[in-house]
Amino acid sequence: MWGILFFLNIYPTNLNCEPIVNPPKDLKKPRGKKCFFVKFFGTEDHAWIKVEQLKPYHPHKEEMIKINKGKRFQQAVDAVEEFLRKTKGKDQASSHNSNEEKNRRNSSEERGKQSAGEEKRNASLSEGKLKKGTGEGKKRVSSVSSERGSKSPLKRAQDQSPRKRGRPPKDEKDLTIPESSTVKRVMTGTVAGFKWPPSVSEPVKDSDPHFHHFLLSQTEKPAVCYQAITKKLKVCEEETGSTSIQAADSTAVNGSITPTDKKIGFLGLGLMGSGIVSNLLKMGHTVTVWNRTAEKCDLFIQEGARLGRTPAEVVSTCDITFACVSDPKAAKDLVLGPSGVLQGIRPGKCYVDMSTVDADTVTELAQVIVSRGGRFLEAPVSGNQQLSNDGMLVILAAGDRGLYEDCSSCFQAMGKTSFFLGEVGNAAKMMLIVNMVQGSFMATIAEGLTLAQVTGQSQQTLLDILNQGQLASIFLDQKCQNILQGNFKPDFYLKYIQKDLRLAIALGDSVNHPTPMAAAANEVYKRAKALDQSDNDMSAVYRAYIH
Repeated sequence: MWGILFFLNIYPTNLNCEPIVNPPKDLKKPRGKKCFFVKFFGTEDHAWIKVEQLKPYHPHKEEMIKINKGKRFQQAVDAVEEFLRKTKGKDQASSHNSNEEKNRRNSSEERGKQSAGEEKRNASLSEGKLKKGTGEGKKRVSSVSSERGSKSPLKRAQDQSPRKRGRPPKDEKDLTIPESSTVKRVMTGTVAGFKWPPSVSEPVKDSDPHFHHFLLSQTEKPAVCYQAITKKLKVCEEETGSTSIQAADSTAVNGSITPTDKKIGFLGLGLMGSGIVSNLLKMGHTVTVWNRTAEKCDLFIQEGARLGRTPAEVVSTCDITFACVSDPKAAKDLVLGPSGVLQGIRPGKCYVDMSTVDADTVTELAQVIVSRGGRFLEAPVSGNQQLSNDGMLVILAAGDRGLYEDCSSCFQAMGKTSFFLGEVGNAAKMMLIVNMVQGSFMATIAEGLTLAQVTGQSQQTLLDILNQGQLASIFLDQKCQNILQGNFKPDFYLKYIQKDLRLAIALGDSVNHPTPMAAAANEVYKRAKALDQSDNDMSAVYRAYIH
């Protein structure tokens, strides 16, 4: 999250400016200090931002451009400037239309004055002709003439109108943006801005800031969905009927998360689990931990966690227990083994499996948990050790929807985005597909770097070129740097990405869908494992090409 945010210096007094968006009804407004829901130019993320974090765009523009030299920051500034140009054009057009309307009113008033003068002259002539009549007749006609001469048709029409001149009609008044919405456009390193939706009818509910849930129900067809467009929030309708709401950083102001009062258990303190537990503790959750290697618990005990002697004990003493282990076998052993999770399950106890496993495994675990009266949610995470430490994981959840909502503050502490994908098994399938793409991409990167080397091309130059193109990403840069520096300290174990590729290929086989790219990548990772690279980072697949 960028450390400073900017207003775009546009007030919502003109509807054409459209500076803020009313959050979808599933997103809740944070309690406490006043904040606004904003969109970030450049990344197209959205988040609740506190008022005190906002600064005027124009006064700070040059200062921030000097500090931030990155391409993405400049693209964000360009996007803001383009928006401002478009807004200015709309304002000019609106001003032109207003001038035309004013000219038409002036012309109408002038015609009204001329008409009034004509009536006065006619009234005077009539009065003169009637002077010969009786005094009563004079009095009556004079009174009528006076009334006619005193008001033009235009003014009479205005008197008959239910509103006074200068006061907007009721429908115009309803369009006025409420005072509480007087927010300017915002940016944060990458700049932010908003648009009003066509109607603002749904009340905004209170919630924790900077974190919104994706709700991808595959069993119900809602009338409207909120679909992510490369991290852009937009209202649309799909044939699939799935609903999603794209989120921004949950960790932008993590201190504002209100931890659940439920007791949390956590089983498994590996690369991912350690970062997750650390963030749960930082955000004030009450956590009991267990790990197969007990020594790994010591650091978290020092940070305030409680120690559970067995998985069964953790589950029995906690309201919601999370688990994050390496593979399907470990996940089953944890639940079904001696002193396992199942022995601690009783009605109302909740179990959330965050391991990346196949759909059959997670379905089996869900059935045994529910058979004991427990509640089950699968919630595998997309990310690596660094993202886990930073609380920036992406959480894919499926199963008990109520439990998903009960886990809200936990998911906010550990991740930047969560998706709810419907019935049990959907999250496992989606996670395998995500990791299949990632693993195949990593193998392709390694292949490209080795091909550059054997053809006499500079690997660093290749990276520089890729970083300037459409493939530019943090993942690409970090993994290439690992290879160039020969540093394969694990951020995501190679053995685990190979496991995910194997499971993804099996998933394809189960529905008779070809996965030739994943199959080819899988063979390269298998060769890397044979070269004793299993416990290195996935980028060590590079070594399969040079041996």
